[in-house]
Amino acid sequence: MPYLIAAAAIIAIFVIWIISTQRSLVALDENINNAMSQIGVQLSSRWDALTALLDLTRGYAEYEYKTITQTIGLRRAITKDSPPEEAAKQENILTEAMGKIMAVAESYPELKADGTYIRTMDSVNQYENMVRTSRLIYNDSVTKLNRAVRMFPASIVAGMLGFSGRAYLEEVNDKADPPSMK
Repeated sequence: MPYLIAAAAIIAIFVIWIISTQRSLVALDENINNAMSQIGVQLSSRWDALTALLDLTRGYAEYEYKTITQTIGLRRAITKDSPPEEAAKQENILTEAMGKIMAVAESYPELKADGTYIRTMDSVNQYENMVRTSRLIYNDSVTKLNRAVRMFPASIVAGMLGFSGRAYLEEVNDKADPPSMK
C-alpha cells in the first residue's frame, strides 16, 4: 500500500511538472506572437505616416509620387503568424519608399521646411524607433523560448508537445537610420 501511494505521488508530481512546463512554453510562445503583432502594428502606423508624407510630396513631384505609390503598393499586413522574413521584407520596402521621399524633399527645400512635413517626418521617425523596440522584444522572447526548448528536461516535454525553436529577426544590413531632418 505505501508503495502505491509513493508511486501515485511520483506520477502526480511528474504530471504536474509536465503541465507546468507546457504552460511555460505556451506563455513563451504567446510572448513571441504578441511581439510580432506589435511589430505589425508599428509597421502599419509607420506606413500610414509614410503615406501622409507621400501625399505632401505630390504637389512637388508628380512623377516621384507615382513611383513611390507603386512601392507603397507592395505593403502587406504583418500578423502574429508572420515569419520574421516577411517583417524584414516590409521594413526593406518601407526603407526604399522613405529614401525616395527623402530624395524628393532634398530636391524641394520648401517641402523640407514645411511644418506639416516636419511633423509627419517626426512621426515616421517615432514609429521607426517603436519598431526597433518591438524587434528587440521579439528577439528577446525568441531567445527565452529557444533556450527553454533546448534545455533538458523541458526539451523532452517541448518535443512531445510539438514546441520548437523560432527564428530571430535579423538586422537588415543595408537599412539606414531614420532620416535626418537636417
